[in-house]
Amino acid sequence: MSATQQILAQAADNNAGYAAIGYGLSAIGAGIGVGLIWSAVVNGTARQPEARGQLMGIGWATFVLAELVALIGLVVFFIASA
Repeated sequence: MSATQQILAQAADNNAGYAAIGYGLSAIGAGIGVGLIWSAVVNGTARQPEARGQLMGIGWATFVLAELVALIGLVVFFIASA
């Protein structure tokens, strides 16, 4: 095994650990984002019940965007750990 192959093998081992940390952070971020989104929807609905439909639409759209962050983190995790 050449020196270059050893360095690449060692880097691959380190990338798996860093990838797991990165995925964990993206999942935590998405969880916090989803919590903030739905708390704002509930708060807005409590203040103005007639705006519930519009708030729910905005809530679902932003929920999808927040979950997309976790999905991107999962994809990057599998790419980096391969």
